[in-house]
Amino acid sequence: MVRTDGDTWDLTTGVGITATFSAAARAVATVKGLINDPFAESLVRATGVEYFVRLIEDQKYSADGGSDPVTTGMINVLAVHGRFLDGFLTEAARTGIRQVVNLGAGLDTRAYRLWWPLGTTLYELDLPAVTDFKVRVMRDLGAKLSVNRCAVGVDLRDDWLTALLRSGFDPVQPTVWIAENLLVGYLPLDAQDRLLRDLTGASAAGSQFAAEHLTWTQLQLQEGHAFIDQWRRQGLDVDLAKLTYTAEFPSVPDDLAGRRWQVSDRDIVELLAALGLAGRLRMRPRDVAASPRYVTGMLPGDTR
Repeated sequence: MVRTDGDTWDLTTGVGITATFSAAARAVATVKGLINDPFAESLVRATGVEYFVRLIEDQKYSADGGSDPVTTGMINVLAVHGRFLDGFLTEAARTGIRQVVNLGAGLDTRAYRLWWPLGTTLYELDLPAVTDFKVRVMRDLGAKLSVNRCAVGVDLRDDWLTALLRSGFDPVQPTVWIAENLLVGYLPLDAQDRLLRDLTGASAAGSQFAAEHLTWTQLQLQEGHAFIDQWRRQGLDVDLAKLTYTAEFPSVPDDLAGRRWQVSDRDIVELLAALGLAGRLRMRPRDVAASPRYVTGMLPGDTR
């Protein structure tokens, strides 16, 4: 079975399960002191996916930090990028940007756990079932918003920009966009192209962008299958073909540069160095080779 247009999922099935794993990774990384997400574990437990609950407990309480190096490496990679994006968003806010768009927000909790200047609006885009689930769980936890959060229930394969504009988004204001764990084959080729085109068209001068990206090299495919096979052995009905679209995806940095973004592209080692974690968090060579790359961009002038 492969991904198809119009396929559906939730936080326990299909590509949606990656959002639950990302939250599990943040829960483990919080214990390790790599990131600060006090809500991640509760969100994972609320999904009812026992494998991820056990994963958190195994990583938290095992003496070696987890006996599976593949899973530990993946958790570290997600934690590093999450921590980088935390800083990226905070720095964008300090430069005066007051409009944020999280494309494919999943179980992200930055609207509750980060500092935001007064007057900031954070738009979170994901399927209605995902956004509704998170709102319900966070309300039950008594979590307090630290920003004006606006949830936009939409499939990013559809006309998400119209839904965003109807929710109050102002394309005249500079925006900081993030696409965390999205541009790695989770959108079909035409939808990814439209997403980058449309967000560029809706970006005022001074807007910023950050995402991870990969083109699925042979090694990345091998590592991806090996990783997902562990889930299948634990009873999760998931395989890599159900998560990603098969296509010759163009380079995201090149695509953005062609749309006049000023871009910077880094690998996981460079990200570790930028965060001051190079000596603290060691990556296996295979982890480095199989990891996504990380692109940031700034739009210097009007492209419309």
